[in-house]
Amino acid sequence: MSFLGIERSLTGRRWVGPTAEMERAAQTLEQRADLPAPVCQVLARRGVQAEDAQSFLAPALRDLMPDPRSLKDMTKAATRFLDAVRKREKIAIFADYDVDGGSSATLLLSWLRQMGREATLYIPDRIDEGYGPNDEAMAQLARAHDLIVCVDCGTLSHGPIAAAVGADVLVLDHHLGTEELPAALAVVNPNRQDESGDLGHLCAAGVVFLLLVELRRLLRDTGQTGPDLMSFLDLVALATVADVAPLVGINRAFVRQGLKVLARRERIGLTALADVAGVDTEPNAYHLGFILGPRVNAGGRIGAADLGARLLATNDPHEAAALAERLDKLNTERREIEAAVRATALAQAEERGLDRPLVWAAGADWHPGVVGIVASRLKEAAGRPSIVIGISDGIGKGSGRSVSGIDLGQPIQRLAAEGLLLKGGGHKMAAGLTVEESKIETAMARLSELLEKQGASSIGAADLHIDGLLMPEAAAVELVQKIEQAGPFGAAAPAPRYVFANVAVRFAKRVGENHLKLSFGSDAGSMDAICFGAYDTDLGPTLETHGGARFHLAGRLDINTWRGRQSVQLRLEDAAPAAM
Repeated sequence: MSFLGIERSLTGRRWVGPTAEMERAAQTLEQRADLPAPVCQVLARRGVQAEDAQSFLAPALRDLMPDPRSLKDMTKAATRFLDAVRKREKIAIFADYDVDGGSSATLLLSWLRQMGREATLYIPDRIDEGYGPNDEAMAQLARAHDLIVCVDCGTLSHGPIAAAVGADVLVLDHHLGTEELPAALAVVNPNRQDESGDLGHLCAAGVVFLLLVELRRLLRDTGQTGPDLMSFLDLVALATVADVAPLVGINRAFVRQGLKVLARRERIGLTALADVAGVDTEPNAYHLGFILGPRVNAGGRIGAADLGARLLATNDPHEAAALAERLDKLNTERREIEAAVRATALAQAEERGLDRPLVWAAGADWHPGVVGIVASRLKEAAGRPSIVIGISDGIGKGSGRSVSGIDLGQPIQRLAAEGLLLKGGGHKMAAGLTVEESKIETAMARLSELLEKQGASSIGAADLHIDGLLMPEAAAVELVQKIEQAGPFGAAAPAPRYVFANVAVRFAKRVGENHLKLSFGSDAGSMDAICFGAYDTDLGPTLETHGGARFHLAGRLDINTWRGRQSVQLRLEDAAPAAM
């Protein structure tokens, strides 16, 4: 049964509340664990039992840290890496151009610097070279280095790794692999076909951190201590959230501890970026995913590919300030490019039909740096797996995003194996591809067939899951702080969503290009709200021209800080007219 009887909201979704079983579990937790009701609601949704509540609320790395040696090739990779350090061999790091790649590279660079060593950083140009190692770059690096470490890439790079003649290659990755691995000395990847998958939720930076843990163990065996690894967790947290890795298990502990490290403002590059972006409160997962992450990514998307990694790795305050300013401007440019491509892609997808197993769009000269973001927007609009392809010189480079329960990565790999793609791979929820322009229609039709077999065509409009009702006067800063004890929130661990029922909109104003700022309330109290992207749906126009009508408003609670004063703000996600 729908929550408050809302079968179709202003964004076209049905509202679904907690089940009776979940409500009983929350009540049991409240009685046995002596915790506030809102916290118990979150714990119940995660399946946490009363006896485990305290350890969940205070996750300890030492309790959740997996044995690095449980990953295949880890001992071989750590031993070879340490051997290169001790012999003062020349080391190159080949990294992907996104936040995860840049963070992974910076973890290794920072560790090496504290050991008195340096390494060459190589990040391929997104447009000229594309994702992952290529023959020319690997051959060139091999001529000048003894060891090449590929981070956040390499699992599917059979040819390029074979081209690295004369150098050993280590792969530290998390992308889906095939049965045949490249001819690297070691491939450490929790998503190898022959792995158990128990650590498949790690991003590449998580894998690299486990390598550093194993290096610490090897150093201890010879009486050395090595760098302080806890100080590196801000990078792991940033990569985990920005790469939309599930915030479960060790990932949750990584982010929880990493945010504490970030709050100390010890990493010069991230401090400069936070200042440029106007982050003046204690950092949280939202800042990682929506403020810092997109700016670090901006260089790889539309600027110089290595800007983000250079910012993360620099120890020079002046360089950090200059790079942060440049990335902030590039992020603004990225948003403008994205908006233009999004409008065209959505119109094209709507013409094909948003109810198909696959929603896709392709266009000439669409910037490859924004196709992934636009694919996410199509996925959100249609509730279907989506692909967006930019075409240049007869070649299409695309990115895809999937929905829960539909594996996109494996079908993409299958298309590559069938010869419909030049290359392709990724995860269950995200993938990339390169395809000849003449084969785009055929490839998308085949992909649609494969997704149909997984049930993609039967997915209904996405339900909006509601955790409970709140009154404006009850939404106090103290309540939000208690709820945040159950965080951090993100992928696979969503923040609780509440409904403010039958409230009056007292003020509504369009801000920026398509956002809405409003205040609402009842006779007993009022509060502010912000709705990002409100005018992408009927939400913005309807609430702005409310005409005195009353609404149910659904969203998540944030603490807003202005001139040292804190207040609660609703991050509005949906609304529905209140029945008279």
